[in-house]
Amino acid sequence: MTLSSDGIRFSVLDRSRTREGEAGSQALRDTVRLAQEVEALGYHRFWVSEHHSVPGVAGSAPTVLAAAVAGATSAIRVGTGGVMLPNHQPMIVAEQFGVLESLFPGRIDMGLGRSVGFTDGIRRALGRDKDDAERFGEQLTELLGWFTGTQTAHPQVHARPAEGLRVPPYVLATGEGASIAAAAGLPLVIGDLRGRERMLSAIDAYRSAFRPSVWAGEPYVVVAGTVAVAGSEEAARRLLVPEAWSLAYSRTRGVFPPLMPAERVEEQTMTQKQRGFFESGLRGHVYGTEEQVGEALEAVVKESGAQEVLVTTSTYDRAALLDSYRRLARVAGLTGTHVQGPA
Repeated sequence: MTLSSDGIRFSVLDRSRTREGEAGSQALRDTVRLAQEVEALGYHRFWVSEHHSVPGVAGSAPTVLAAAVAGATSAIRVGTGGVMLPNHQPMIVAEQFGVLESLFPGRIDMGLGRSVGFTDGIRRALGRDKDDAERFGEQLTELLGWFTGTQTAHPQVHARPAEGLRVPPYVLATGEGASIAAAAGLPLVIGDLRGRERMLSAIDAYRSAFRPSVWAGEPYVVVAGTVAVAGSEEAARRLLVPEAWSLAYSRTRGVFPPLMPAERVEEQTMTQKQRGFFESGLRGHVYGTEEQVGEALEAVVKESGAQEVLVTTSTYDRAALLDSYRRLARVAGLTGTHVQGPA
């Protein structure tokens, strides 16, 4: 099999990671610029994420950022990866996506996750608590009902302009989320590539339990994870270093910091615990030369049966990141002229 001949779609999720010494505004502008670049390369969709009170992430309002991305591009699908539904009232989410779809018809995706703010303080600031994540299935049903006009939670109330519009929903999942996606008859976005056995087990369960819906007639799987491509295996591995250090730092200091240059990370004096987290953060990703990455991705797609790969790579060096996406476009057989397809 080959990635290009089998019609595997390739898409990008950018989390608007901040770099050391730069403001969040720069990270947001860079996200918009990256969307323009990957559109020109032929990627299928470009998604943005939702994080609250995280020092190293500027993307806190995904529907707002998605509007900026959609306005700066012309054909690539644009969406969220994702809106964390337990943080919001479903009607408000429906209204926001209804506005997006009205402004950019046929280009908007609604990726939805079940996480809530990751500390007690953030959850209080959002007016939420941990238990709200357990209501994700219920919230999802209500949200979809605002689009179809079938929601019953609030009789005689309508979400304008969402009602009657078709914004493709996707469920971002690990574990239980896959069963919710199957029961709702929705496409599944699942990661990451490092936990391969767990991911494949969840995909199998999703396909077995999938019930066709008005949103999707059959299962659709998007596998998500870090993919880094460079002229050598070592150069590709170095692209992973800044994010691996941020994860290690957060696990030991409780703060997720902006990305540092790889050379600065390599100069750090790490505790044994930090070194363990750092090395763990480098393992299991797909990285290497174009040939190595092509072989690895073909194996992932064959094992999972996925129809799409969502690349979530973050690194300090923006030029190297863009070069990685260019190389991956060649691996994937993208044409460089984006032809909009169905959701």
